Amino acid sequence: MRRLGLVVPGALLLSLLCPPAQATIPAAHSAEHDAAYRIGLQAYAYGLPLLTTNQTFLAMTGPAVAQGVYGPVNAFHSNTGANTAASTAVVAPGATSLSSIAWLDLTTGPQVLHVPKVTGHSFVLAFLDPYTTNLVNLGTASKTPPGDYVVRDPSQRDVAVPAGTHALDVDYSRIWIIGSTQLKGPRDVPAVNAIQDGYTLTSLQEYVSGTAPAPPVATAPPTAAVAAPAALQFFDTLGRLLQQFPPPPRDAPALRTFATVGIGPGMTPSQNSQLSAETVQGLADAIAAGPAEIKKATDALVRAGFTRHNGYLLGGFGRYGTDYVKRAVISQIGLGAFVPEQAIYAMAWTDTSGRALDGSRRYVLHLTAPPPTREGWSLTVYDVNGALIANPINRYALTSSSKLTRNRDGSIDIFVQPRQPAQASRRSNWLPVAAGQGFEITWRLFAPDASAIPGILQGTGWQPPKTTRPT
Repeated sequence: MRRLGLVVPGALLLSLLCPPAQATIPAAHSAEHDAAYRIGLQAYAYGLPLLTTNQTFLAMTGPAVAQGVYGPVNAFHSNTGANTAASTAVVAPGATSLSSIAWLDLTTGPQVLHVPKVTGHSFVLAFLDPYTTNLVNLGTASKTPPGDYVVRDPSQRDVAVPAGTHALDVDYSRIWIIGSTQLKGPRDVPAVNAIQDGYTLTSLQEYVSGTAPAPPVATAPPTAAVAAPAALQFFDTLGRLLQQFPPPPRDAPALRTFATVGIGPGMTPSQNSQLSAETVQGLADAIAAGPAEIKKATDALVRAGFTRHNGYLLGGFGRYGTDYVKRAVISQIGLGAFVPEQAIYAMAWTDTSGRALDGSRRYVLHLTAPPPTREGWSLTVYDVNGALIANPINRYALTSSSKLTRNRDGSIDIFVQPRQPAQASRRSNWLPVAAGQGFEITWRLFAPDASAIPGILQGTGWQPPKTTRPT
């Protein structure tokens, strides 16, 4: 899991810097095999976000007591210290925020979420469903009032909410809350921790009765990451998850197609004796080719907007409709992405000429105007594994509140290079990278101005500055 979410844990499955793998159908196979192969690839893309989110759930909720952002369901688990190059629990950690993560399991009843009164900091509590759709965003951008919110799944719509609370209805019994609270610097950590302590979850039963839950029993954390299901087990697992989390009605046409080769809610193609050997082999080949096909789709998505977005992958994420391929791509490079109204992200792995970013080189980003946002922006560099880059001044990001040197016309030149600039006036605008290592650049635009969002996404409005090598 990776990149676009504010601080999302997981493992990188793809690298845009690797040459695209080729996946083709062997010519010797029958039409029956090839049909199953094509449908299997479609089902792979459709199901990948669901399986990735489930793996994340299993890994993050494995420990029975809090361990950073990991811990049991129906409780917040927070990152309480500023991220540095030593922060390895998450991929692409935010350098200007602290995370608070909760997984809701509503199968035993509604949960009451407390939103504290937050002053002097921006924050968001984003709700994502098992399909990676960003359903709800509570926080500063949404002007959410502080108070208690009773979260109910579809089977609990008739459950009465206590006086003074607010009903918050969601579509599934499992919801991932990704919380992020603005961090203004190392000295701000205690203030942010106090805000994080105010994000709480209580079962409705305990909320009404005033009782406290029993403390969890300590256990050791998982010794290894949760493995992805292999071969046809991928589609078997998909069948179980589709049954557990019924797809929305708009997905019915796709599901009818999948069902022709034994894929769907409650179906287990690996155990389906009615499928021919050719169909089974086609599905197995689709699973084997799936990662390469998603890699190709990722490359295509980057290329499609490369010119209009100045070399960046920038787009509207968080809600996908029936664009299952785009959803699959983002689940691998940006699991946990928010809708553009909450945040817009732009990522670059190459310079504007298409050459891979190289930490031994010098780059200049000429920012003619700041991004049009209501909650500011940040620019962060990461190594190719999504880690912050160790550097002698412990600077991992530049932000809208950084004291940056401006040019006479008000523009800003940002210098991304391994060594400190020789000119003293440029040092405040320096983002260090590591010589000899590749890296990526990530812009985060928090709560973009509503009127500016269409232009940013279409490439006709504000765009992140080109990444150029000085001659």
